[in-house]
Amino acid sequence: MAGSQETFGKKEREKKRLKKKKDKLLKKEERKAGGQESEFIYVDEFGQLTDTPMDPSKKIKVEASSIEIGVPKKEDREVEETEKKGKVSFFDSSKGFGFIIENESQEKYFVHVSGILEEIKENDKVSFELERGLKGMNAVRVKKI
Repeated sequence: MAGSQETFGKKEREKKRLKKKKDKLLKKEERKAGGQESEFIYVDEFGQLTDTPMDPSKKIKVEASSIEIGVPKKEDREVEETEKKGKVSFFDSSKGFGFIIENESQEKYFVHVSGILEEIKENDKVSFELERGLKGMNAVRVKKI
């Protein structure tokens, strides 16, 4: 006949599990006996959790319609100046890509032929907008000045 499949490690893990369960039950009983277990938890005017209810005179009325959840709608956001000016430092029309250096920050941006509105070549002064691409910011809606 085969022997028991219960090894020393299994017995030890089972003992630990039972001890943990017993300790948890003891702690629960202690909390009940000490009167620490409260049915409700309240938030005071500073956002801290307490076991006593807040004073009704300090209560602030907030309308649900004034709470903004998520990102504001595109119409509601402030319109920022997104069009930038720069100079084409390199452009290979056969491969369909190049780079533009912004006038103000001297930052170099990648431009693809799909983001060009007019045909461009090296040393052209252009205006463009930026869009996040896979490897960083890309120049899009590029047109000559």
